[in-house]
Formats: sequence, C-alpha cells, structure tokens
Amino acid sequence: MEVYIDNRQTEILLDEKIEEIINSVIKECLDYEKYGFNYEISVSFVNNIEIKELNKRFRGKDKETDVLSFPMEDELEGQDYLPTLGDIVISIEKANEQAKEYGHSLEREIAYLTAHSMFHLMGYDHLTDSEKIIMRRKEKDVMKNLRIFRNN
Repeated sequence: MEVYIDNRQTEILLDEKIEEIINSVIKECLDYEKYGFNYEISVSFVNNIEIKELNKRFRGKDKETDVLSFPMEDELEGQDYLPTLGDIVISIEKANEQAKEYGHSLEREIAYLTAHSMFHLMGYDHLTDSEKIIMRRKEKDVMKNLRIFRNN
C-alpha cells in the first residue's frame, strides 16, 4: 500500500500525526472490504477555494464541500506498479469548520472524511436512503474498529 499525501493549503498547520491517522484509516477500510493492500491512494489537502473549483469542474456544483473522491482503480494486474485506487481531496478549512460544529477534533474529522472517501473509491455511494444506510454503517464500523469516536 502506497499513500501519497499532498498538502496544498497553508491555512491550517498539519502535523505528522495526520499522516498516521490517514494511513490507519485507509488500511482499515481496505481490510474491512477485504481489498488487500496492493493499491496506491493519494490524499490531497486543499483550501476552500480549490475544493470549490474542483467541485464545480467535476460535479457541476459551484460551492465548497468537505471531501471529493476520484475513483481510478486500474484493471492491469501483474504490472510492476501498484494499481491506483483513486484520489481523495479534503478541504482542511471545511473539515476544521465541521470539527468545531460537531464538537470533536480536526484529526477525528479528517479520519471520518478519509473513511467516507475510501468507501466512495471502493464503489459505494449515498444517492438513495438504502445506499446511505449501508455506507454510514461501514464508516461507523471503521471508526469504531480504530477507536476513533466523536469526542476524540
């Protein structure tokens, strides 16, 4: 498993603990879905301006959002490189706003957004109520398995 982290924002200082959290969440999500660990995943941290631009360009929504997922699973097995599962883009500003709103830490919010996005990368969505129930259960299970709770 290769996780590439790209911090493209300067609004909020991120420490090395964030990388550990992201890696543990990604690993737990892959394990939970029995995907194995032979994937590359990139995680980019951006500000609200950049995520708004990406949201408009790729989803047609001219507003800020907390996280965007770009699934890209390669079907080329047996190559000399790891297949790319996809890209996760997190707005640190939005994540920080939500952490304050929900009364928990920025680290916990980043962990949740990473889990949420990982399930998108693995093919889940929440367009219908039944899809939303399934996806939320998986996210909660991963967070519980990692002992990351709302008050963290």
